[in-house]
Amino acid sequence: MFARITGAATRGVLVALLIAMPSLLLPVSATESPEIIVLMAILGGALTFAEYFSSFPSFVEFREAPPLNRMRFAAGFAMIGLLSLLARHPLDATGLTALVHNLGFRIGETLDFAYSPVQLTVLMLPLETATESLEIIRSAAGIAYVVAAAAILCFALAIRVANWPLRNGAFNVWVNLPLFDPTTGGDVVARLQRDARINIIIGILLPFAIPATVKLASGLMDISQLTSPQVLVWMITAWAFVPASMIMRGMAMLRVADLIAEKRRAAYAHAEALQAA
Repeated sequence: MFARITGAATRGVLVALLIAMPSLLLPVSATESPEIIVLMAILGGALTFAEYFSSFPSFVEFREAPPLNRMRFAAGFAMIGLLSLLARHPLDATGLTALVHNLGFRIGETLDFAYSPVQLTVLMLPLETATESLEIIRSAAGIAYVVAAAAILCFALAIRVANWPLRNGAFNVWVNLPLFDPTTGGDVVARLQRDARINIIIGILLPFAIPATVKLASGLMDISQLTSPQVLVWMITAWAFVPASMIMRGMAMLRVADLIAEKRRAAYAHAEALQAA
């Protein structure tokens, strides 16, 4: 019980810190509505604590199958932290912000080629956007995209090299996929594979589709707000993190489907061996 409480409390504090990080790293002049940020941080931490303290799953997937959720959190933490430092550089430059700024500039410049997600993110901005703002947004998109790609690669290695999730023991579908009902909708393996492919396809297309959608809706919303430091951090993080999370979820579901199919084949082979004997 004590281990469960401390683990849930630690996760809750980390989630609250993640939500409050832009406000903590950015100068006071660049932060907006600190009361709302504090409320959201407390709410996010409380929900995370309640989820991991409970013995029964509710909405968090793969909570008993590390390190998937840890990789997701690490990717989100890295994105928000690096983008906050990048957005702080024009307002309050330090050695660390200059390092992140130079790194982001090189990454953004490298990934800014024809029809790339980074280029599309820059092109969705109004023509009158200042050059400095364009460079920061390009750098932020490049950093976020590289972090997302690194998280996907690390999870792929965890599946292939570390034999995820079997390294942690038996995989409980009910605990790790609380939103998936295995009793409805036909064969479980086929449904898992279908949902996995849908998640992967959507995750691949979203970095291209989101800038195009924002550009089409430019008449309905003020895209220039994206140059605001806090908005920049959260929007670019969501643009990169959500697709990466969906791709990782699809990879995990494909892995689970393969394990179920493999277990079925082993059971059929055993049954046939018993009948032959």
